[in-house]
Amino acid sequence: MEKTEKSDFKYIGNKLLTWYEKNARDLPFRQTKDPYKIWICEIVFQQTRINQGLNHYTNFIERFPDVKTLAEADENEVLLYWKGLGYYSRAINVHKAAQQIIKDYHGIFPREYEEILKLKGVGKYTAAAVSSICFNGRIPAVDGNFYRVLSRIFADGFDISNSKAFNYFSELAYLILPDNVGDFNQAMMDLGSEICKPKNPLCGECPLNQDCIAFLTHTISQFPVKTKKIKSEGLKLKYYFVHRNGEFLVQQRKDDFIWKKLFEFPPEISEALVPFIKSVKTVNHKLTHKNLSIEIYNVEVDSEEVWKHFIDENDYIITDYESSNQKSFPKPLENYIGNYQTAYRIL
Repeated sequence: MEKTEKSDFKYIGNKLLTWYEKNARDLPFRQTKDPYKIWICEIVFQQTRINQGLNHYTNFIERFPDVKTLAEADENEVLLYWKGLGYYSRAINVHKAAQQIIKDYHGIFPREYEEILKLKGVGKYTAAAVSSICFNGRIPAVDGNFYRVLSRIFADGFDISNSKAFNYFSELAYLILPDNVGDFNQAMMDLGSEICKPKNPLCGECPLNQDCIAFLTHTISQFPVKTKKIKSEGLKLKYYFVHRNGEFLVQQRKDDFIWKKLFEFPPEISEALVPFIKSVKTVNHKLTHKNLSIEIYNVEVDSEEVWKHFIDENDYIITDYESSNQKSFPKPLENYIGNYQTAYRIL
């Protein structure tokens, strides 16, 4: 695409703002300019649809209404309030970032884009969103919605899987950037998620359809261009659900691999427990770029002596069904506990 003066396309951004004024979604985090709440909402909705994550966002903000409350909270409680959102490293990062704000910024959320970017777990998109919405920063919050909308408007075939895509589409965004960047960034989010969808976009309802080269040339399905696909890695895991009289054993994961700091079942048992294995279940579970195959062995220990000896020799935590609700488990293990609890109650 030929280099063009920014003012040539600024009318597109203003047209989008006019549409947004009338069609903006009524979302609770849009009633505030509090950078803490905007930051939390941006992190929550990174990997979660808005309609699925709203209750989680509301509950999280009610429990941790400000940076100080979050920073002083126990990490396991933060993980508990993140339960159901997945990608738990986000919860660990917001907790560490809150402590960082207390330590490095005297408890005051940083105003400048470059300073926001220094916070644990904050990337360019989130920093731009907080900066523009809360502090009038003039930075487009480029994400997948921007890639899709801009590539279609300009019928631009730049590969979005290219490592330079973020910078490239940031330059495109500056071409249409209006004065009110905060609302513009939110308008692009709404347009991308509600109208300019990846599949079956509602082009007839799009306020920019007469400015969209892909629409006018009937090539919408060709954009955005993405050639590289990240291959998912297969990973096998094994767990032992060791239980007796309604109690079972768990441990907390470290923070150097998947499911950081979540609780899990023992990954191994002693020879003495092998005779108590009643069954095994294989569960398949997808993570980003990983396909998990998980074997879960049901180990029902009838012997109090064996049970106590195994506990004495290991650092596993004894829990029961009720108290396990106050711990965060990977989804496959949480489902296993729920299914077994139901069967246990029936029996």
